[in-house]
Amino acid sequence: MKLGFRTRSTVAVAGLAACLMLAVTAAPSFAQQGAGRGGRGTGFIQSSNPRVQNRTYKFADTNEDMPYCVFVSSKVSKDKKNPLIISLHGLGIGPGFMCQGKAIDLAEEGGYILAAPMGYSPGGWYGSPVMQGRGGRGGAPAGPPPPENLAELSEKDVLNVLAMMRKEFNIDERRTYLMGHSMGGAGAYFLGSKHAKEWAALAPIAPAAFLMNTNRAAILQGIKDTNVPMLVTQGDADEAVPVTNTRMWVETRRELKMNYEYKEYPGVTHGPIIEAAIPDIFAFFGKYSKSATR
Repeated sequence: MKLGFRTRSTVAVAGLAACLMLAVTAAPSFAQQGAGRGGRGTGFIQSSNPRVQNRTYKFADTNEDMPYCVFVSSKVSKDKKNPLIISLHGLGIGPGFMCQGKAIDLAEEGGYILAAPMGYSPGGWYGSPVMQGRGGRGGAPAGPPPPENLAELSEKDVLNVLAMMRKEFNIDERRTYLMGHSMGGAGAYFLGSKHAKEWAALAPIAPAAFLMNTNRAAILQGIKDTNVPMLVTQGDADEAVPVTNTRMWVETRRELKMNYEYKEYPGVTHGPIIEAAIPDIFAFFGKYSKSATR
């Protein structure tokens, strides 16, 4: 099954990047980093929350140190199976952006491990079609071109972090969840479909899935075939991901008779949707574990 296609959409990517920069200025709890090798270290790589572990590992495919962050609830124990959430960040930022705020508080309360990978690049798109803009920010020169296999590297980084969590901790494979915001929401659709058997439930947040619109039914069918429940959240005032785009995907889910919920938040824009939706996402994840037959 073909899950995506590659194209350019400069206007959309510029809008997403601008809106994300507005969002991150309202999040002072992060350590903003300078540009790293290959242009992958743009901003908010690390969380400054003292409860979060900022880590790196050696990414064998490119021999680079790849950042990711992990939060481990005080309720996690090696003597029992523990639930895991993989959280995917949006365009132009890093994993630390997902290791903050209510997500950490609710992960502590619920006994979760929460891990946020880089996805190889701030614009890697986690295996879904890569949306590329032109030139640098603010009139700056364009950086080096991304590798041809950027989507593949981005997907592999997520799967590497998932494998590392399973090796290090006593992870409950029946309660392993995937969520993501914006670009990460597109990644949640893509990885939720391609690797559906890994997840107990999915939660795309304001998913920037523009480049998968034309084959959304095939992508969603991959999720339906393994009966993975999904909660999609979206602000109706989103300035980067139009609510009409998300509603279109919701209508396709309805037509396919999928196991899903959709929640729309009046007056909420692209950045604030994360904090608005997180309590509902954790409540949704708490209702589902993967059946033995899946």
